[in-house]
Amino acid sequence: NLSRSQVFTKYPIICDDSQVLKSEGTVTAAPNFSPSGDAAVLDKAIKTKGVDENTIIEILVKRSNEQRQQIKEAYQQASGKPLESALKNALKGDLEDVVMGLLKTPAQYDAWHLKHAMKGLGTDEDTLIEILASRNNRQMTDIKKVYKDEYKKDLEEDIRSDTSGDFRTALLALCKAGRTEGVCEQLIDSDARSLYEAGEGRKGKDCSVFIDILTSRSGPHLRKVKCAGSRAAFFAERLYLAMKGKGTRKNILTRIMVSRSEIDMKRIKEEYKKNYGKTLYQEILDDTKGDYEKILLALCGPEN
Repeated sequence: NLSRSQVFTKYPIICDDSQVLKSEGTVTAAPNFSPSGDAAVLDKAIKTKGVDENTIIEILVKRSNEQRQQIKEAYQQASGKPLESALKNALKGDLEDVVMGLLKTPAQYDAWHLKHAMKGLGTDEDTLIEILASRNNRQMTDIKKVYKDEYKKDLEEDIRSDTSGDFRTALLALCKAGRTEGVCEQLIDSDARSLYEAGEGRKGKDCSVFIDILTSRSGPHLRKVKCAGSRAAFFAERLYLAMKGKGTRKNILTRIMVSRSEIDMKRIKEEYKKNYGKTLYQEILDDTKGDYEKILLALCGPEN
């Protein structure tokens, strides 16, 4: 039944995060930060004839998400209207999409994408897997809370009505945010044996064993059992596929560049160069144009 999306082969259901450190992002907090100062500069850039996109990009990309939330508050206080709506009216197209993403909290951004992946006809299974399989316990808990607040429904409820079979079971298990922390030495051998017996050791596969172990153990633990992919390599591949061939899948490109910019973009860039022989910076340069290119390159950070 898992073949609908091949959660365990097409994507690593857990992308190991043991090496993700605070400093792996290309976007960091600005020193000497003044929310009201930034709000005033943004207001001026928005009201400039023809809109000063460069200043908007410069400010938003050189601030951490936490700082952007403070700028939103300062802007609201100073002008009496939300920064989002002011920027939405001033910008358009792909640049607008990136900017709207940068203004959301990480949990709001993930919740928005999950909601849209299940909205209307057909389910965007790739997006569900990308987000649910790569977020840690705390992120997952935050996403569920925001999802409930913003859409008045539990995330699990929507997943239940929108997916089926082993795929649904796996996603619901990931939603529990119940991964163990660190490596549990006494479980390594029994986990490895259980996975072997449920897969290669029998005719047909017992997916429930895979789902149970792969969604409840930590990244470092699963690496010891040799069944965790590298999170950075996973995102590098998603970016590569988004820009490969005719037409760029901008929604994927935008989502990953925004959501990983403060977390592990440096490592994603390393994996990209290693696996595809080209820098991510150069690939974005070749594949996009205008203000969209400018803001993505700023999120990507310089070549080196």
